[in-house]
Amino acid sequence: MGELLKGKPVADAMKEDLINRVNALKERGITPKLGIMRVGARPDDLFYEGGAKKTCDSVGLAYEVFEYPEDVSQEAFEKAVVEVGARKDIHGILMFAPLPKHLDEKKIRSLIPVEKDVDCMTLGSAGKVFADDLTGFPPCTPTACMDILKYYDIPLKGKNVVVVGRSLVVGKPLAMLLLREHATVTICHSRTQNLPQICSGADILLAAVGRAKMIDRSYVRPGQIVIDVGINPDPDNPGKYCGDVNTAEVEPIVDKITPVPGGVGSVTTIVLCKHTVMACEMQNP
Repeated sequence: MGELLKGKPVADAMKEDLINRVNALKERGITPKLGIMRVGARPDDLFYEGGAKKTCDSVGLAYEVFEYPEDVSQEAFEKAVVEVGARKDIHGILMFAPLPKHLDEKKIRSLIPVEKDVDCMTLGSAGKVFADDLTGFPPCTPTACMDILKYYDIPLKGKNVVVVGRSLVVGKPLAMLLLREHATVTICHSRTQNLPQICSGADILLAAVGRAKMIDRSYVRPGQIVIDVGINPDPDNPGKYCGDVNTAEVEPIVDKITPVPGGVGSVTTIVLCKHTVMACEMQNP
């Protein structure tokens, strides 16, 4: 049976460090604060928001929720984003996406100040990540993957790493972060030919394709480390969630694997807090 790389010990270790950093800022009269911008009340947004608020509370981070009706106009929401971005007491901004279809999301994202863009919503932040500029914040989910690998002392230098998924939210920035650590990275997706063969040749496999239980026993081999980024409704268990990996098939074969739930997702909100604290520190040198 593969060893489970659980997220909770990773998050707990990060919390301890963040509490110290938050306290150091508060001693200087500065309270780091996250602004959460939400249009409408989608259940998945509310679920993530609840987790983010709880994690903020656990490390002493302040937050403020800015909620807007689903039919908010482009003009009104643009004005709101500019106003929140200009506030000196808000150091990081989380905006839930996708926005309702009547809004020009590309334009709205561009209004978030890059120095407060703690989940890589802007092209400016993405450019910094791709250029290895450490003042840019990568998306929280790929950063959580990297924090898990680091916590469990999994070496990346020279390793053959396969990322299944090419989204701007996970796959592409994750590849950039892996390259920073000198991994040899292959990016695949659902249309890659011979995908099981490519995946089974990896030392480390990261699944972020967004398809429930797609990665089965044919994609893996003994000795591998598998990081499951997916979170999907479980087709076999209504009301439950599963990853992109068929854990029941894969866990007995590989060396280490992250569970779903309890893996990458449980580290993501603490990464959001970490990025907000880092933003506050950079804005208050």
